[in-house]
Amino acid sequence: MNNKPGPKPKQIVTGEIEGIQCGWDKTVVPPEQVYDLAVLGLTNKEIGNFYNVNENTIARNFVAELQKGREMTKIKLRRAMMKNATENMNAAVQIFLAKNVLGMTDQPIGTEANKPLPWNEEDTGIEIEEDIVDEESQEQPTGQ
Repeated sequence: MNNKPGPKPKQIVTGEIEGIQCGWDKTVVPPEQVYDLAVLGLTNKEIGNFYNVNENTIARNFVAELQKGREMTKIKLRRAMMKNATENMNAAVQIFLAKNVLGMTDQPIGTEANKPLPWNEEDTGIEIEEDIVDEESQEQPTGQ
């Protein structure tokens, strides 16, 4: 016999859980827990595996909880990204948000970006040698 002091082993007791009966064995699945698992980013298959229920059963019976939980995940992620970009001044996150939220790009947009820059020889300060110009003007057309 063990005479050591300490906690006694826990006994399993029967209780009631509020939820929806799912699957062949009528497993009770609480909607609040499905919501919490969806907030954590679990897929329907992972939630179904947790409760030993088919993923289609989860998808069919908990549409609202799954949708709301996944939207809450997006909201939390956006809050964290905004805080990281604005308060922590993380440049990588700022660039990502500028491109994805503000629609900015590091590629030129529009037809003007594809046009060559205007070139005016008088503005460049480059002198053109007159010998080259004279040779070009004195060329005879062929075939006469």
